[in-house]
Amino acid sequence: MNIKGIHHVSALTANAHENFRFYTEVIGMRLVKKTVNQDDTSVYHLFYGDEKGNPGTELTFFEIPMAAKNHGGVSSISTIGLRVASDEALTYWEKRLDDYGVKRSQIVERAGKKYLDFEDFEGQRLTFVSDEKNSGVSPGRPWNKAPVPQEKGATGLGPVKLTVRKPDSTITVLTEILGFRKTDRSYASSVDDQSDILVYETGEGGNGAEVHIEERSDLPPERMGRGGVHHVAFRVENEEELQQWVQKIQQLQIPNSGFVDRFYFRSLYFREPNGILFELATDGPGFDTDESLDSLGESLALPPFFESKREEIEEKLKPLDTKRS
Repeated sequence: MNIKGIHHVSALTANAHENFRFYTEVIGMRLVKKTVNQDDTSVYHLFYGDEKGNPGTELTFFEIPMAAKNHGGVSSISTIGLRVASDEALTYWEKRLDDYGVKRSQIVERAGKKYLDFEDFEGQRLTFVSDEKNSGVSPGRPWNKAPVPQEKGATGLGPVKLTVRKPDSTITVLTEILGFRKTDRSYASSVDDQSDILVYETGEGGNGAEVHIEERSDLPPERMGRGGVHHVAFRVENEEELQQWVQKIQQLQIPNSGFVDRFYFRSLYFREPNGILFELATDGPGFDTDESLDSLGESLALPPFFESKREEIEEKLKPLDTKRS
Protein backbone atom coordinates (compact mmCIF):
# COMPACT_ATOMS: atom_id res chain seq x y z
CA MET A 1 0.00 0.00 0.00
CA ASN A 2 2.00 2.88 -1.35
CA ILE A 3 0.72 6.32 -2.32
CA LYS A 4 2.73 7.05 -5.48
CA GLY A 5 2.09 10.79 -5.80
CA ILE A 6 -0.59 13.19 -6.96
CA HIS A 7 -3.14 11.66 -9.34
CA HIS A 8 -5.33 14.66 -10.23
CA VAL A 9 -6.75 17.88 -8.85
CA SER A 10 -10.39 18.82 -9.45
CA ALA A 11 -11.53 22.44 -9.41
CA LEU A 12 -14.64 24.49 -10.22
CA THR A 13 -15.43 26.68 -13.21
CA ALA A 14 -18.58 28.58 -14.13
CA ASN A 15 -17.80 28.63 -17.86
CA ALA A 16 -16.75 25.45 -19.65
CA HIS A 17 -16.21 27.24 -22.96
CA GLU A 18 -13.77 29.80 -21.55
CA ASN A 19 -12.17 27.13 -19.39
CA PHE A 20 -11.50 25.00 -22.47
CA ARG A 21 -10.09 28.00 -24.33
CA PHE A 22 -7.78 29.04 -21.47
CA TYR A 23 -6.30 25.64 -20.61
CA THR A 24 -5.85 24.46 -24.21
CA GLU A 25 -5.04 27.69 -26.09
CA VAL A 26 -3.12 29.61 -23.40
CA ILE A 27 -1.69 26.92 -21.11
CA GLY A 28 -1.39 24.36 -23.91
CA MET A 29 -2.70 21.33 -22.04
CA ARG A 30 -4.62 18.66 -23.91
CA LEU A 31 -8.31 18.09 -23.23
CA VAL A 32 -8.19 14.32 -22.74
CA LYS A 33 -11.78 13.74 -21.67
CA LYS A 34 -15.02 15.65 -22.10
CA THR A 35 -17.54 13.92 -19.88
CA VAL A 36 -20.08 14.75 -17.16
CA ASN A 37 -19.99 15.05 -13.41
CA GLN A 38 -21.03 11.55 -12.41
CA ASP A 39 -22.82 12.95 -9.34
CA ASP A 40 -24.72 15.54 -11.43
CA THR A 41 -24.87 14.61 -15.11
CA SER A 42 -26.35 17.98 -16.09
CA VAL A 43 -22.88 19.59 -15.98
CA TYR A 44 -19.57 18.94 -17.69
CA HIS A 45 -16.47 17.41 -16.16
CA LEU A 46 -13.42 18.37 -18.21
CA PHE A 47 -10.03 16.63 -17.85
CA TYR A 48 -6.79 18.24 -19.07
CA GLY A 49 -3.43 16.52 -19.07
CA ASP A 50 -0.38 15.51 -21.03
CA GLU A 51 -0.54 13.78 -24.41
CA LYS A 52 -2.29 10.69 -22.97
CA GLY A 53 -3.81 12.05 -19.78
CA ASN A 54 -1.42 9.99 -17.69
CA PRO A 55 -2.08 9.82 -13.94
CA GLY A 56 -0.21 12.64 -12.26
CA THR A 57 -0.89 15.08 -15.11
CA GLU A 58 -4.64 15.59 -14.83
CA LEU A 59 -6.19 18.94 -13.93
CA THR A 60 -9.98 18.62 -14.01
CA PHE A 61 -12.91 21.00 -13.77
CA PHE A 62 -16.55 20.63 -12.83
CA GLU A 63 -18.67 23.25 -14.58
CA ILE A 64 -21.13 24.90 -12.17
CA PRO A 65 -22.66 27.68 -14.32
CA MET A 66 -24.19 29.65 -11.44
CA ALA A 67 -21.25 29.29 -9.06
CA ALA A 68 -20.35 32.43 -7.12
CA LYS A 69 -16.75 33.61 -6.94
CA ASN A 70 -14.47 31.63 -4.67
CA HIS A 71 -13.49 33.34 -1.40
CA GLY A 72 -10.16 31.99 -0.20
CA GLY A 73 -9.50 30.91 3.36
CA VAL A 74 -8.48 27.97 5.49
CA SER A 75 -9.59 24.37 4.94
CA SER A 76 -8.64 24.76 1.30
CA ILE A 77 -6.43 23.56 -1.50
CA SER A 78 -5.04 27.02 -2.10
CA THR A 79 -2.53 26.49 -4.93
CA ILE A 80 -2.22 23.98 -7.78
CA GLY A 81 1.27 23.28 -9.12
CA LEU A 82 2.06 22.58 -12.78
CA ARG A 83 5.48 21.16 -13.62
CA VAL A 84 7.68 22.46 -16.45
CA ALA A 85 11.01 21.06 -17.54
CA SER A 86 13.40 23.87 -16.69
CA ASP A 87 14.07 27.33 -15.32
CA GLU A 88 14.23 28.51 -18.93
CA ALA A 89 10.64 27.34 -19.41
CA LEU A 90 9.56 29.66 -16.57
CA THR A 91 11.07 32.60 -18.45
CA TYR A 92 9.10 31.53 -21.53
CA TRP A 93 5.93 31.48 -19.45
CA GLU A 94 6.51 34.98 -18.09
CA LYS A 95 6.27 36.34 -21.63
CA ARG A 96 3.44 34.07 -22.76
CA LEU A 97 1.28 34.92 -19.75
CA ASP A 98 1.92 38.62 -20.36
CA ASP A 99 0.99 38.23 -24.03
CA TYR A 100 -2.38 36.82 -23.01
CA GLY A 101 -2.96 39.33 -20.20
CA VAL A 102 -2.79 36.68 -17.48
CA LYS A 103 -2.21 37.91 -13.95
CA ARG A 104 1.13 36.62 -12.67
CA SER A 105 3.91 37.23 -10.13
CA GLN A 106 7.66 37.26 -10.60
CA ILE A 107 9.72 34.07 -10.63
CA VAL A 108 10.64 33.19 -7.04
CA GLU A 109 12.63 30.45 -5.32
CA ARG A 110 10.97 28.29 -2.67
CA ALA A 111 12.70 25.43 -0.89
CA GLY A 112 15.39 25.29 -3.57
CA LYS A 113 13.09 25.30 -6.62
CA LYS A 114 11.83 28.09 -8.85
CA TYR A 115 8.14 28.97 -9.18
CA LEU A 116 5.97 31.33 -11.23
CA ASP A 117 2.56 32.04 -9.68
CA PHE A 118 -0.41 33.00 -11.87
CA GLU A 119 -4.21 32.99 -11.95
CA ASP A 120 -6.67 31.87 -14.58
CA PHE A 121 -9.62 33.96 -15.80
CA GLU A 122 -11.68 33.06 -12.70
CA GLY A 123 -8.94 33.62 -10.15
CA GLN A 124 -7.87 29.98 -9.88
CA ARG A 125 -4.50 30.01 -8.09
CA LEU A 126 -1.81 28.12 -9.98
CA THR A 127 1.96 28.02 -10.10
CA PHE A 128 4.48 26.70 -12.60
CA VAL A 129 7.34 24.87 -10.87
CA SER A 130 10.65 24.09 -12.54
CA ASP A 131 11.87 20.49 -12.63
CA GLU A 132 15.45 21.64 -13.27
CA LYS A 133 16.61 20.59 -9.78
CA ASN A 134 13.96 17.94 -9.34
CA SER A 135 14.15 14.19 -8.92
CA GLY A 136 11.54 11.60 -8.10
CA VAL A 137 8.22 10.92 -9.83
CA SER A 138 8.68 11.06 -13.60
CA PRO A 139 6.94 13.85 -15.54
CA GLY A 140 4.45 13.35 -18.33
CA ARG A 141 5.01 14.38 -21.93
CA PRO A 142 3.26 17.48 -23.31
CA TRP A 143 1.11 16.96 -26.39
CA ASN A 144 3.07 17.67 -29.58
CA LYS A 145 0.03 19.31 -31.22
CA ALA A 146 -0.39 21.92 -28.48
CA PRO A 147 0.17 25.65 -29.21
CA VAL A 148 3.07 25.66 -26.72
CA PRO A 149 6.51 24.27 -27.67
CA GLN A 150 6.75 20.74 -26.31
CA GLU A 151 9.92 21.49 -24.33
CA LYS A 152 8.16 24.40 -22.57
CA GLY A 153 4.79 22.78 -21.91
CA ALA A 154 3.26 21.59 -18.64
CA THR A 155 4.51 18.06 -17.94
CA GLY A 156 2.14 17.27 -15.08
CA LEU A 157 0.93 18.30 -11.68
CA GLY A 158 3.35 19.79 -9.21
CA PRO A 159 2.94 20.37 -5.49
CA VAL A 160 -0.45 21.24 -4.05
CA LYS A 161 -0.63 23.66 -1.15
CA LEU A 162 -3.10 23.02 1.66
CA THR A 163 -4.01 26.02 3.81
CA VAL A 164 -5.31 24.99 7.23
CA ARG A 165 -5.86 26.39 10.69
CA LYS A 166 -4.69 23.28 12.57
CA PRO A 167 -1.87 21.70 10.59
CA ASP A 168 -1.01 18.95 13.08
CA SER A 169 -4.22 17.02 12.38
CA THR A 170 -3.74 17.21 8.60
CA ILE A 171 -0.10 16.17 8.98
CA THR A 172 -1.15 13.19 11.09
CA VAL A 173 -3.39 11.91 8.28
CA LEU A 174 -0.69 12.46 5.67
CA THR A 175 2.10 10.78 7.62
CA GLU A 176 0.49 8.18 9.89
CA ILE A 177 -2.27 7.03 7.54
CA LEU A 178 -1.18 7.80 3.98
CA GLY A 179 2.56 7.36 4.48
CA PHE A 180 3.84 10.80 3.51
CA ARG A 181 7.13 11.89 5.06
CA LYS A 182 8.38 15.30 6.11
CA THR A 183 11.27 16.68 4.05
CA ASP A 184 14.03 18.92 5.36
CA ARG A 185 12.81 21.69 3.07
CA SER A 186 10.46 24.53 4.00
CA TYR A 187 9.96 28.12 2.94
CA ALA A 188 8.77 31.34 4.49
CA SER A 189 5.13 32.35 4.36
CA SER A 190 4.35 35.54 2.46
CA VAL A 191 2.42 36.75 5.53
CA ASP A 192 4.19 38.25 8.52
CA ASP A 193 4.03 36.31 11.79
CA GLN A 194 2.93 33.07 10.09
CA SER A 195 4.75 29.77 10.38
CA ASP A 196 6.97 28.48 7.60
CA ILE A 197 5.28 26.38 4.93
CA LEU A 198 6.25 22.73 5.36
CA VAL A 199 6.95 20.25 2.55
CA TYR A 200 5.81 16.61 2.68
CA GLU A 201 6.32 13.97 0.01
CA THR A 202 5.36 10.40 -0.81
CA GLY A 203 6.47 7.59 -3.10
CA GLU A 204 9.55 8.49 -5.13
CA GLY A 205 9.18 12.10 -4.00
CA GLY A 206 9.80 15.22 -6.04
CA ASN A 207 7.46 17.80 -7.52
CA GLY A 208 4.87 15.24 -8.59
CA ALA A 209 4.51 13.83 -5.08
CA GLU A 210 4.58 16.86 -2.78
CA VAL A 211 2.01 18.45 -0.48
CA HIS A 212 2.84 21.82 1.09
CA ILE A 213 1.18 22.70 4.39
CA GLU A 214 0.46 26.34 5.20
CA GLU A 215 -0.81 27.28 8.64
CA ARG A 216 -3.01 30.39 8.70
CA SER A 217 -4.70 31.57 11.87
CA ASP A 218 -5.90 34.86 10.37
CA LEU A 219 -8.36 33.57 7.77
CA PRO A 220 -11.98 32.38 7.83
CA PRO A 221 -12.93 29.08 6.18
CA GLU A 222 -12.90 29.19 2.40
CA ARG A 223 -16.24 29.72 0.65
CA MET A 224 -15.84 27.55 -2.41
CA GLY A 225 -16.98 28.78 -5.80
CA ARG A 226 -15.64 29.31 -9.30
CA GLY A 227 -11.87 29.55 -9.07
CA GLY A 228 -11.76 27.19 -6.08
CA VAL A 229 -10.50 23.63 -5.78
CA HIS A 230 -12.87 20.77 -4.94
CA HIS A 231 -10.43 17.98 -4.07
CA VAL A 232 -7.00 16.46 -4.56
CA ALA A 233 -6.51 12.82 -5.54
CA PHE A 234 -3.49 10.66 -4.75
CA ARG A 235 -2.24 7.75 -6.85
CA VAL A 236 -2.57 4.08 -5.94
CA GLU A 237 -1.34 1.32 -8.23
CA ASN A 238 -4.50 -0.65 -8.94
CA GLU A 239 -7.95 -1.74 -7.79
CA GLU A 240 -6.63 -4.47 -5.50
CA GLU A 241 -4.59 -1.92 -3.57
CA LEU A 242 -7.49 0.52 -3.48
CA GLN A 243 -9.67 -2.14 -1.85
CA GLN A 244 -7.03 -2.46 0.87
CA TRP A 245 -7.22 1.31 1.40
CA VAL A 246 -11.01 1.07 1.67
CA GLN A 247 -10.62 -1.51 4.44
CA LYS A 248 -7.99 0.56 6.23
CA ILE A 249 -9.98 3.81 6.18
CA GLN A 250 -13.11 2.00 7.35
CA GLN A 251 -11.21 0.24 10.14
CA LEU A 252 -10.01 3.66 11.32
CA GLN A 253 -13.69 4.72 11.38
CA ILE A 254 -13.04 7.68 9.09
CA PRO A 255 -16.26 8.64 7.25
CA ASN A 256 -15.73 7.78 3.59
CA SER A 257 -17.38 7.05 0.27
CA GLY A 258 -16.42 3.42 0.08
CA PHE A 259 -15.29 2.02 -3.28
CA VAL A 260 -16.45 4.15 -6.24
CA ASP A 261 -16.19 3.09 -9.88
CA ARG A 262 -15.45 6.14 -12.05
CA PHE A 263 -14.82 3.86 -15.07
CA TYR A 264 -11.62 5.67 -16.09
CA PHE A 265 -10.25 4.96 -12.60
CA ARG A 266 -11.54 3.64 -9.26
CA SER A 267 -11.78 5.89 -6.22
CA LEU A 268 -12.17 6.33 -2.49
CA TYR A 269 -13.08 9.69 -0.94
CA PHE A 270 -12.75 11.00 2.62
CA ARG A 271 -12.14 14.30 4.41
CA GLU A 272 -9.12 14.99 6.57
CA PRO A 273 -9.73 16.74 9.94
CA ASN A 274 -9.51 20.30 8.54
CA GLY A 275 -12.26 19.46 6.07
CA ILE A 276 -10.28 19.10 2.84
CA LEU A 277 -11.56 16.36 0.54
CA PHE A 278 -8.98 13.69 -0.32
CA GLU A 279 -9.41 11.03 -2.98
CA LEU A 280 -7.37 7.90 -3.60
CA ALA A 281 -7.51 6.93 -7.28
CA THR A 282 -6.10 4.05 -9.31
CA ASP A 283 -3.69 4.62 -12.16
CA GLY A 284 -5.94 2.80 -14.62
CA PRO A 285 -7.82 1.81 -16.70
CA GLY A 286 -7.19 5.25 -18.32
CA PHE A 287 -8.81 7.66 -20.73
CA ASP A 288 -8.22 5.65 -23.90
CA THR A 289 -10.61 2.98 -22.59
CA ASP A 290 -13.48 4.34 -24.70
CA GLU A 291 -11.71 6.69 -27.16
CA SER A 292 -8.66 6.40 -29.38
CA LEU A 293 -5.59 8.36 -28.32
CA ASP A 294 -5.86 10.52 -31.45
CA SER A 295 -9.41 11.65 -30.66
CA LEU A 296 -9.30 12.07 -26.88
CA GLY A 297 -11.64 14.81 -25.68
CA GLU A 298 -13.24 15.57 -29.04
CA SER A 299 -16.70 14.17 -28.23
CA LEU A 300 -18.84 13.63 -25.17
CA ALA A 301 -17.65 10.44 -23.47
CA LEU A 302 -20.00 8.66 -21.08
CA PRO A 303 -19.21 5.65 -18.90
CA PRO A 304 -21.23 2.55 -19.87
CA PHE A 305 -23.54 2.98 -16.88
CA PHE A 306 -24.71 6.34 -18.33
CA GLU A 307 -24.79 5.40 -22.01
CA SER A 308 -28.49 4.47 -21.99
CA LYS A 309 -29.24 8.04 -20.83
CA ARG A 310 -27.06 9.76 -23.47
CA GLU A 311 -29.91 11.54 -25.24
CA GLU A 312 -31.34 12.84 -21.96
CA ILE A 313 -27.90 13.95 -20.74
CA GLU A 314 -26.97 15.72 -23.99
CA GLU A 315 -30.24 17.67 -23.98
CA LYS A 316 -29.32 19.25 -20.63
CA LEU A 317 -25.76 20.24 -21.62
CA LYS A 318 -24.86 23.47 -23.35
CA PRO A 319 -23.00 22.55 -26.57
CA LEU A 320 -19.22 22.68 -26.21
CA ASP A 321 -17.23 22.29 -29.42
CA THR A 322 -13.94 20.57 -28.66
CA LYS A 323 -13.22 19.23 -32.16
CA ARG A 324 -9.71 19.96 -33.33
CA SER A 325 -8.91 21.09 -36.83
